[in-house]
Amino acid sequence: MVGNPDFLTGRGQDQAPEFQELESPEGELHLRFYVASGNEFALPATGIKEVLSPPPDRITPIPNVSPLLLGTLNVRGRVVWVADLGQFLGDPMPLNTDKPEVSVIAVEDQDIMLGLAVDRIVGMEWLDLDEVQAATNVPDSVAPFLRGEWLLDEQDNKHLRLLDQVAILRSARWAA
Repeated sequence: MVGNPDFLTGRGQDQAPEFQELESPEGELHLRFYVASGNEFALPATGIKEVLSPPPDRITPIPNVSPLLLGTLNVRGRVVWVADLGQFLGDPMPLNTDKPEVSVIAVEDQDIMLGLAVDRIVGMEWLDLDEVQAATNVPDSVAPFLRGEWLLDEQDNKHLRLLDQVAILRSARWAA
């Protein structure tokens, strides 16, 4: 096989003579996910420390703390608070933790790390920040934590809302 001249030139019978160029992605990389109410959000990948999927029994409940907090999680020796992001944003539906794994997005800013528990992670996607619009028809509980939104489907009025992880981390709402 190595002696085959087609192998050495990288061209075989099934390959076209021209090269196919890879397209460079447009925009910036974001993580898309859903909260329990079915609303879809995104966070910039640059603000995410890591994504975890621990079993619910690894999240230790802590008494007498904000009801937004599910408990703490040990991440390689570091204690990280885990919060129900949907509840934090004012959703009436609490996160269902009665499943094999809980999706947790760990965000960090200046040595403060917080785990944001979400219903379902869609995945990473390149999104164009030039297409972000000012958020419309947003509840007051969500507005301080939004950078804007993308209009996904005008007919169904479906939006993908871009969250500001630093505003979430620095919120006074955690003290409640």
